[in-house]
Amino acid sequence: MNALAHFSDIIIPVIIFYIVAYGLTSKVKVYESFLKGAKDGLKIVVDIMPTLIGLMVAVGVLRASGFLAFLGELLAPLTEAVGVPAPILPVLIVKLFSSSAATGLVLDIFREHGPDSLVGLTTSILMSCTETLFYTMSVYYLAAKVTKTRYTIPGALLATLAGTVMSILLARQIM
Repeated sequence: MNALAHFSDIIIPVIIFYIVAYGLTSKVKVYESFLKGAKDGLKIVVDIMPTLIGLMVAVGVLRASGFLAFLGELLAPLTEAVGVPAPILPVLIVKLFSSSAATGLVLDIFREHGPDSLVGLTTSILMSCTETLFYTMSVYYLAAKVTKTRYTIPGALLATLAGTVMSILLARQIM
């Protein structure tokens, strides 16, 4: 275990050194290439900034308005019937848009139910098993200029459903 910790400490510098050394031996202008990549990255950040701000504001408004808590209470009978704890429903919805906003909801769940409760454990596993679908799509598709998403949303929602089901099953198995 100690060797693995030391390996993880040096792997990133080794990879960076390898890339620079390979570039130099291939007679590539490494610094100029780095600057060009940094400029391109900055352009992408500027391009996607409005989308990111819009997503963050929308999630903040939903959370602050109490709509997510209301939705969780409204759908509690349905979610409890299929084995989904009602408090994780707002986390599920927000996680589709923003992982950081979902983390705030997770902390609220930990304060109310505790991290070692079934709801807390389910939420913890859920955060690891699902992706910020709409955020990821907006960032990557905008950066790559993809306009036809075709089956991305249905496929990603199916993957989120599978992650959610497995989170619930795993948490119940552990408890």
